[in-house]
Amino acid sequence: MSPDKEIVIALDEGTTNAKAVALDSRGQVVAKCSHPLTIQTPREGWVEQSGEQLLEASLAVIRQVIDDVGAARVAALAISNQRETAIGWYRASGQALGPAITWQCSRTADFCHALREQGHEAAIKAVTGLPVAPLFSASKMRWLLDATPQGNERAAQGEICLGTVDSWLLWHLTAGSAFCCDYSNASRTQLLNLHSGDWDEEMLALFGIPRQALPTIRPSSGLFGHTQGLHGIPDGIPVLAMIGDSHAALFAHGLGAAGCVKATYGTGSSVMAPVASAQCDVKSLATTVAWHDGERLVYGLEGNIPHTGDAVAWMVESTGLNELPEAELAQALSTLPASVESTLGVYFVPALTGLGAPWWDEHARGLIHGLSRGVKRAHLIRAALESITYQIADVAVAMRQHGDFTLKALMVDGGPTKNDWLMQYQADLLGCPVMRSDVAELSAMGAALLARKALMQVDSEQLRQFLPEHATFQPDMTRHGRLQKRWFDWQNAVQLARAQK
Repeated sequence: MSPDKEIVIALDEGTTNAKAVALDSRGQVVAKCSHPLTIQTPREGWVEQSGEQLLEASLAVIRQVIDDVGAARVAALAISNQRETAIGWYRASGQALGPAITWQCSRTADFCHALREQGHEAAIKAVTGLPVAPLFSASKMRWLLDATPQGNERAAQGEICLGTVDSWLLWHLTAGSAFCCDYSNASRTQLLNLHSGDWDEEMLALFGIPRQALPTIRPSSGLFGHTQGLHGIPDGIPVLAMIGDSHAALFAHGLGAAGCVKATYGTGSSVMAPVASAQCDVKSLATTVAWHDGERLVYGLEGNIPHTGDAVAWMVESTGLNELPEAELAQALSTLPASVESTLGVYFVPALTGLGAPWWDEHARGLIHGLSRGVKRAHLIRAALESITYQIADVAVAMRQHGDFTLKALMVDGGPTKNDWLMQYQADLLGCPVMRSDVAELSAMGAALLARKALMQVDSEQLRQFLPEHATFQPDMTRHGRLQKRWFDWQNAVQLARAQK
């Protein structure tokens, strides 16, 4: 690699922000830029975003970071992206069919219910590794075609493109010359055959998605295309990695070492464990492709939780804490839960658009259970934070059904992990170390590492020198025993939330 071209710029296109991060040849962050994104909820259970805004914000942050480091130093681009969000566009113009349907959206719940009633779930799980749920992209793609005049016919004729966010961004970065996605994003669509590594004809027929509308699947590390025709972004920069954001974070934590289970705490949470096989018989969890590093496929066992940080945000707004300046709010979220010994029996089940893993109940609705006269704001905030830890622990228990699963440490990242109280509670609840990466740009770093692998032509183990350090929270095993009763009571509250449908 030329010493003058040492910078890898990673775009981390998330649900609430688009971030670009420049990393030098030592893997250190040397520049970054972020742009907020908006979410629309036009109906109950519907969650969508403007594809144009996702693109414009992404290009803006890339452009700014290139300006900061100098275009002559940029060796490659990498993309990590929010997963399962589906978008369609016209191949001739690049214009979106309509808003991107985000991963949180449950508008296809009835369609998914019909698939279950018709007895298709077992076959879908065996082929794709994914349970039937509106979270995944295929039912969203079906909805987009149904909502577009002559959508199915035009897609079959190759006039419409359907993809996840990585393919949408790549298309526009390369002036339409590259229509691709990576294995990790393809595995989240419910259309990929985990065993063959290709789009599955049976799934395409079941969901009614023409193959002609789907991108080419490529390894997560390797050449996807080159930038072209963009204001402020030079032509010819290679895009050398694309990967789903949760997968990227797992890669950046430990390159997929056995026993190092990753939990990303964001708007929602992804709990992912590296496993050696595509075993798909854990009913409540997804088996997925963690990544393809250019040499081999690595599988992951995953549970997706739609509302974790989002649950705290909802409670913050509902209790008026959102009026505080950002720094004061962060302080309050650390001090308030520690200011009370318990929640006084309050449990918050944040099924705001349904429950994800391990329950997979899109009809469940949120509840606050156990209110009494003495409950104050501190108890409610504590209940919201505790709900994150219980949901992650529920997924960890389900993971024990997989033959390859081990839990030596929970590797965590994301904004809420800055809360030390939350991290210690999680360690005590699980009874294992919680290892926090204080690198806010961990998903971007994972994507950048995969790009650097392609750039340097090395194997994955040679990237270990670039991995960030972790802060460790050791469990209090006496408290671990006490918290099992609270965890049991939480699970009872979950059943009440499910009974509301």
